[in-house]
Amino acid sequence: MSLSNIEIAQDARMLPIEEVAARLGIPSDELQPYGRYKAKVSLPYLASLRDRPQGRLVLMTAISPTPAGEGKTTTTVGLGDALTRIGEKAMICLREPALGPVFGMKGGAAGGGYAQVVPMEDINLHFTGDFSAIAVATNLLAAMIDNHIHHGNALGIDVRRITWRRVLDVNDRALRDTVIGLGGPGNGYPRESGFDIVVASEVMAIFCLATSIADLKERLGEIVVGYTRERMPVRARDLDAHGAMTAVLRDALSPNLVQTLEHTPAFVHGGPFANIAHGCNSVIATSSALHLADYVVTEAGFGADLGAEKFVDILCRSTGLRPAAAVIVATVRALKFHGGVEVADLPTEDVAAVERGMVNLERHLRTVRDTWGLPAVVAINHRAEDTDAEVAAVVAGVAALGAEAVVSKHFASGGAGAEDLARAVVRLAPREGLGPEPGAGLTFTYPDEASLWEKMKAIATRIYGASDITASSAVRAQIRRLQDEGYGDYPVCVAKTQYSFSTDPKLRGAPTGHVVDIREVRLAAGARFVVMICGDIMTMPGLPKVPAANTIDVDEDGRIVGLF
Repeated sequence: MSLSNIEIAQDARMLPIEEVAARLGIPSDELQPYGRYKAKVSLPYLASLRDRPQGRLVLMTAISPTPAGEGKTTTTVGLGDALTRIGEKAMICLREPALGPVFGMKGGAAGGGYAQVVPMEDINLHFTGDFSAIAVATNLLAAMIDNHIHHGNALGIDVRRITWRRVLDVNDRALRDTVIGLGGPGNGYPRESGFDIVVASEVMAIFCLATSIADLKERLGEIVVGYTRERMPVRARDLDAHGAMTAVLRDALSPNLVQTLEHTPAFVHGGPFANIAHGCNSVIATSSALHLADYVVTEAGFGADLGAEKFVDILCRSTGLRPAAAVIVATVRALKFHGGVEVADLPTEDVAAVERGMVNLERHLRTVRDTWGLPAVVAINHRAEDTDAEVAAVVAGVAALGAEAVVSKHFASGGAGAEDLARAVVRLAPREGLGPEPGAGLTFTYPDEASLWEKMKAIATRIYGASDITASSAVRAQIRRLQDEGYGDYPVCVAKTQYSFSTDPKLRGAPTGHVVDIREVRLAAGARFVVMICGDIMTMPGLPKVPAANTIDVDEDGRIVGLF
């Protein structure tokens, strides 16, 4: 009988976190331990590394997933371990799991099988409290807005035009739209509001894009919380809220150091979703890792149309980070899904469906390689039910596109099962050699000077295969206002379904000619991007009919069971 992910993790022999840090040259007195196996690394120490040479950055992305996901985190862990096994100094950077999906549909998010980061239960449940700090900072600002209005409203905030929402790290559809302030004058002014999940909050985005405490505070102060009756913006700094928010987030901003099952060092820090936010772990973690290791593997959420697009067009544009190579994760299961096979029939061999589903992988590959100019390899995340004929169809299909596909068996065999993938990555992005600096040829989806509407249209037509974009007259007017108010130079962050290039999650493969409807627009002035919410995507998800929380428990010895 095979072990579950949590059983594998609980059987692991972990090194004390000081030993993991020592592998990177981090002194123990620069750690803030959280128990024996996890620690935060001090920001002053990480700042002192900035003059060191940088390693090679490898971006992990994927094809459009099935509801269960295609193992991008697992592949990131497996590749990191494999790079270490072939003699490279490697490190991985991951997003922190959110409690929403842990208790919802996907379960835990610390990898799987023999390619996991540990301690798995800690990472999936609360970890070092970063998400709690982000929630507190967000809700503190919300409380200060309503308190300011209650005590006279000196700033003249129009209660009809407050845009700031509270957050919760649990999927709860009942809180998407709420009315607050009921119960009489002592409870404030009644108004409509609502909740988002923590990972969709602007504070999460700011947290992950900030480069220092000073930058964090500056960005928090720039948050626009609403408008006056004269349509003048009201910012967090106008409420004198950004200082206290920074204080709440100060310790959380230090990256969390943990390890894989094979003791490869890992920063797990920050966690915006790519379907409703920008989908990348913290800039501080990734940029610091590049000064500590020769190869750093980082993931961007969901398919390349979402996470990788935002990594390139938001994070790379604002930070100067440049991936040397990209890995596109594909599974036989997902290719059959995009070839028209229903979920219940995916375990059955169907080479023809694999070949039909290759159109999804082809579009992601062409986007990464041809639109952004990144060298790319396809990682076939092997599953036990995959047949030789199906795998051969993927390898041949990718070869016909002028790229390489490598079978990776890290789930079953850990780093040893991903050594071929590691060698392929090193060939794409050698540590040393002649030629241009890796990543120097990176191009963006749209130019800085394009308008917000043009940026959204470029993403829709160049990445999603759409024929056009549309929006209601009210949304169009809001986009024009943001453009006129000076936010036109911001990049665009698209919130849409992860299951399709379109806004219809049931439209599989590589649809073309569809129209992307912009349902809502939100300004994230502190994060310095504009969110375009498209289709039916929700920034506060709901739980499924049978949530993962139903199977999570604690046994009589205090061990967590049923967690992924």
